[in-house]
Amino acid sequence: MIAWGFLHASTTIKMAIISKKFNLLKNRQMTKPMSWITAEIQEASKGILLFEDETLAFSGVSIDSRKISISDLFVAIKGNVHDGHDFIEDVLGNGIRGLVINKDRANDLLSTKWKQKRPVCIAVDDTTKALGDLASFNRKRSNVSVIAITGSNGKTTTREMTTSIIAGRFNTLSAIGSFNNEIGLPLTLLRLGRHHKWAVLELGINSPGEIGRLADICLPDVGVITNIGPAHLEGLGSLEGVMNAKGELLKKIKPTGTAVLNADDQRVLQLAKKTSKNVLLFGSSKKAVIRASEIREKDFGISFSLNLESESVSIDLDIPGRFMVSNALAAAATGYLLGLSAEDIKTGLEGFKPVQGRMNILKTTKGVTIIDDTYNANPGSVEVAIITLRSLRKNKRGFIVLGDMFELGKYAEPMHKKIGLLSAGSDITRLYVTGEFAEKVAEGAKEGNMDYRDIFKGTQKEILTDLTESLGPDDWVLVKGSRAMGMEKIVKGLMDWGNG
Repeated sequence: MIAWGFLHASTTIKMAIISKKFNLLKNRQMTKPMSWITAEIQEASKGILLFEDETLAFSGVSIDSRKISISDLFVAIKGNVHDGHDFIEDVLGNGIRGLVINKDRANDLLSTKWKQKRPVCIAVDDTTKALGDLASFNRKRSNVSVIAITGSNGKTTTREMTTSIIAGRFNTLSAIGSFNNEIGLPLTLLRLGRHHKWAVLELGINSPGEIGRLADICLPDVGVITNIGPAHLEGLGSLEGVMNAKGELLKKIKPTGTAVLNADDQRVLQLAKKTSKNVLLFGSSKKAVIRASEIREKDFGISFSLNLESESVSIDLDIPGRFMVSNALAAAATGYLLGLSAEDIKTGLEGFKPVQGRMNILKTTKGVTIIDDTYNANPGSVEVAIITLRSLRKNKRGFIVLGDMFELGKYAEPMHKKIGLLSAGSDITRLYVTGEFAEKVAEGAKEGNMDYRDIFKGTQKEILTDLTESLGPDDWVLVKGSRAMGMEKIVKGLMDWGNG
């Protein structure tokens, strides 16, 4: 059932700007995580207590043997690179008194010398699942309400904008960095303190069922879907698969909760029509309750009029890209749902600072402007980055440096080729490509009638050498690629050169 309107709080506290900024900082401060006793850990993890001490208390939970506090519980996670079980002797040697381990490692570990230290040790079928179960237990025993954000693009920015808005009024826990998977999301929830009122979480995805599992852990009161596009196609198969996977969030929202959805995205609207949950729509279309109008692009930012049901306010963002308006609307809709005024929302949005590697505009002393958008990449985010470059540079020369987009499966070659075609159509001076699919990007650029002499394929080092020889004052450079490509090294190299 789609509810197109909501009863907005009739009165709000009007605070001075300086007071709001103080509250924002205060409400985002780290509060002490809730402590654990052995019996609670066993109950939450459904594990077997190998050494009996149900009264020993722990101040927190950690999976990092290098950063763990002496009063924390250590959960030995087996990852793609490291296995936490291999570091148990290290943490015990540093005085750690509690462990959660995999059952299949128990006999091996118990035969070693650390057995004599008699730590609290709980054995489980899967320590990664146990970490999620501990987080779910923590969420249920807290007094917190949860906002869960997913989407193909804009999750992290929307999360930070939302936090900036609601932390002006409520003590708010927010994820750090890209803590949005089956390890990162639980680690965020395990930071919950008694004084937190809201938690703003990001839900990532690689395969079907993952959003559902993460939502089971965090039990969202509010679920936000920013958009649905061609991301993680290797695991999800198709755009319809992406839509269905994102839709898992709506099924997990509490019965009294609300879905905050993008009215400008047709696939998101399909989900809106199917859900039985209350829906609040945001966007530029007439279907949206929370709308943007009078959108104006500035030299290094964007402004628009934010229209709520009964009031409007002008918003000025110090971050470029027309697509940022959609992220801001998603965050504004969430703030509105919580009863915040237009002025509260304005203060939060205008106080937002972009995440490192997300449309950061960097100026060098040599007069070159760099758009650092290296945080991650998929076809949708690369396309809007190219559009943003063309808009910002105006009649100045533009250069694009691209790394591979990951997790596209059978769509990888055609989608990299399409990005090359888009690059050629953006009237740039030179295109630089690196990675496994560099040739496909180059093919697309050539099909777009870009001169082959203006396309450079090579390593990051080779690209930096050629690029720095080509750049001059007033030139613009966009750097973009998936996280694992490490394209921020290009940005660092350019900044070192440009300020040298």
